[in-house]
Amino acid sequence: MADIVKKRKVEGWVFFAAFVASVPLANWFIGNVGTTCIPNGPCLVPVAPGIEAPSGVLVVGFALVIRDLLQRRLGVKWSVAAILMGTLLSATFADGALVVASATAFLLSEFADLVIYTPLQRRRLIAAVILSSIAGLFIDSVAFLYLAFGDLSFLAGQVLGKTWMVILSLPFIAWLRARDERIGMAPA
Repeated sequence: MADIVKKRKVEGWVFFAAFVASVPLANWFIGNVGTTCIPNGPCLVPVAPGIEAPSGVLVVGFALVIRDLLQRRLGVKWSVAAILMGTLLSATFADGALVVASATAFLLSEFADLVIYTPLQRRRLIAAVILSSIAGLFIDSVAFLYLAFGDLSFLAGQVLGKTWMVILSLPFIAWLRARDERIGMAPA
C-alpha cells in the first residue's frame, strides 16, 4: 500500500511540473512552432482543412487534461496551487499587450475545468476529462480572444486545436484509469 501512495505522489508531482511547464511552453510554441509564422505575430498550425490556429493551442489542450491528472493524484488543493502558479507564469511569459488576456483566460478556464471535473471524476473519469476540458478550452478561447483582440473570428481554430489535443489524450486516460483500478490506486 505504501508503494501505491508513493507512486501516486510521484506521478502527481510529474503532472504538477508538466502543468506548470505548459505555460511557458505554450508561449514558446506561439513564437516558434508552426507551418506559417506571421512576422511580429503567432506561428500557426492547421487544425482542420482551411482552419489554422496559433500553435500554442496544442499545448493548452494538453494542459487542461494534465490539470485533471494532477488533481487526481495530489488533490484539489495542489490543483488550485498549480492554477494560481500557472496564472502568474501566464502573466509573466505573455507579451506585454497580452498579459491581462493570457492570465485571465488561463485562470478562468482552469477553474472552470476544476469545477466540472471534481464532482465527476471518481465515477466517470473519461467523461469528467472530456466535459471539463471542453468547458475549459471554450472559456479559454473566448476569454483570450475577446480580451486580447475584441474579436472572436479565430474561435473555431482555437477550439478545434485544443479539442484535438484532448481527444489525443483519451487513450492515455483510459489506460491510466484501468491501471489505477487494477492496482487499487484510488484518486486523491
